[in-house]
Amino acid sequence: MDKNLEKWSTLKEVQEYLGVGRESILQWINKRNMPAYKVGRLWKFKLSEVDEWIRSGGASEESSVENNGQA
Repeated sequence: MDKNLEKWSTLKEVQEYLGVGRESILQWINKRNMPAYKVGRLWKFKLSEVDEWIRSGGASEESSVENNGQA
C-alpha cells in the first residue's frame, strides 16, 4: 500500500483537528467552499486540503460562526 495515501477524515475528526463545532464546519462547507466530499450521507475530508484551505484564508473573519464545540 502507498504510504503517501492520505486517509479520509470524518466530520468529527475535523472538528477535533480544528477545535471548532460541527455547525461551523457545515457553514464553512456551504458558504465558504471548504473542501469536503459527500460519501452517501456522510461528509469526508482530506486534512491536507483542509489545511490548504485554512492557509489560503478560507476560514478567516468567521469568528461569529464558531460556537466553541457546542453543536
